[in-house]
Amino acid sequence: MALIDPSMTSQNYYTGNNSQLQNYQFISLVDIINQFMIGYVGEDKIISKVKRSDVGFFAQRAMQELSFDTFKSCKSMEIDLPASLQMTIPQDYVNWTKISWSDDSGIKHRLYPTNCKTSNPFRPQQDDDGDFVFDTDGSFIESGNLLTNSTLQAGQNATPLTSSWYLNFNIENNASQNSVVVTAADTASDPITNSVGWFHTTHPPQANQHSGQNKIIGYNLPDKHGFQMRNLPILSGEKYQITFTLSGYSSGTYEWVIVDENRNYKFGAQVSANGTYTQEIDLSTGITRTNTFPARSIGFRQNGSTAGNVTIDNIELIRVGWGDESTTWGNYSSTTPSENNDDYQDETYWKLNGERYGLDPQHAQSNGSFYVDCDSGKIHFSSNLSGKTIVLDYLSDGLGTNEEMRVHKFAEEAMYKHIAYAVLSTRINTPEYVIARFKKERFAEIRKAKLRLSNIKLEEITQVFRGKSKWIKH
Repeated sequence: MALIDPSMTSQNYYTGNNSQLQNYQFISLVDIINQFMIGYVGEDKIISKVKRSDVGFFAQRAMQELSFDTFKSCKSMEIDLPASLQMTIPQDYVNWTKISWSDDSGIKHRLYPTNCKTSNPFRPQQDDDGDFVFDTDGSFIESGNLLTNSTLQAGQNATPLTSSWYLNFNIENNASQNSVVVTAADTASDPITNSVGWFHTTHPPQANQHSGQNKIIGYNLPDKHGFQMRNLPILSGEKYQITFTLSGYSSGTYEWVIVDENRNYKFGAQVSANGTYTQEIDLSTGITRTNTFPARSIGFRQNGSTAGNVTIDNIELIRVGWGDESTTWGNYSSTTPSENNDDYQDETYWKLNGERYGLDPQHAQSNGSFYVDCDSGKIHFSSNLSGKTIVLDYLSDGLGTNEEMRVHKFAEEAMYKHIAYAVLSTRINTPEYVIARFKKERFAEIRKAKLRLSNIKLEEITQVFRGKSKWIKH
């Protein structure tokens, strides 16, 4: 039976959809399974009976194994490297084969891995004494994540009380304001609406300190009336980003203040409307010194003579640059290696002009370097590649999409032998000599497929040998 569809005329092939091009080189995984069931399974055959689902499983496993080191990998991706110097690995990525940057002439320059010389390790939060800082659940806190909406992070040597919100304080002079009303609800009919102060929506007040979620509601707030979080690892000279949501706004303006370990403080921008806000406060410039603010704290307060109502939620505090970025990665990305430009005007590459002794050849280049961060699923690049066009050639297991689940005809027999060996070796009462036979046949067919797919041409080998015969003059 002919393998070319009679409806696929030469005109349709050359002028039709490009998806039809090169299809004759491959056979689909479905056809592999069908033909295996015909050729290997049945009465008087090596496998008398087997479920089609089992054959499908072993066929996919064979596809994966052969994709890693036998099939030719044609998968690639090109991006313009952003300022973050990071590239997200493709969805069907298994491993890289080659990573390059492409210049204006379309020439690819090979990049080399750092080979464990750098990485982006996890960085837990520490206090001034170098001790680890934990959240209220006893877990590590990532160095940049100081406060999230679902968990109130404990400060150094903090107890549950000192890691909670301090409600109803004048955050400038650390003085208590009006006493709070004990209540567990915040409905419109509750007497809390007739009271003054900040209330936690999930816990009744107790000694002006409240743990739990960060949703806090304020009623009839006088000027400078606020709340605080203390004992946070807030350091001088650092930048901090606060994200929060205001709702139920009636009047007045609201602002944050951040205080470092030296009691230097700085206010954020004032807000006066419902919405979600993100503010960055830099403690390296424009700070003010005071003795009244509690050190290592953040505060939120109302400004204005008119008593206001507001609800604040989704509070997050991040130390800028200390989140997913470790010091190791930060130093690597900020260091500028040698340039990787060449104008092709002559035969001299000036960046490498002259002789160099004692260098590792893989590092005696100026193209740039990279490493793969498996935990974050990103590829990190050296700083001299910012803005460059990066080309990633990579391996897939061949099971990403239905269109990818196909086998080159050079490896078709290797697939059959791989499936047969897998089926026979997992069945009870299969003679050992039969298993050993198919194991050898599988090995031989995979070796044959590798040789065929290596695409070695006699003319190319001959040309290489001719080049080797040239005399090298010193």
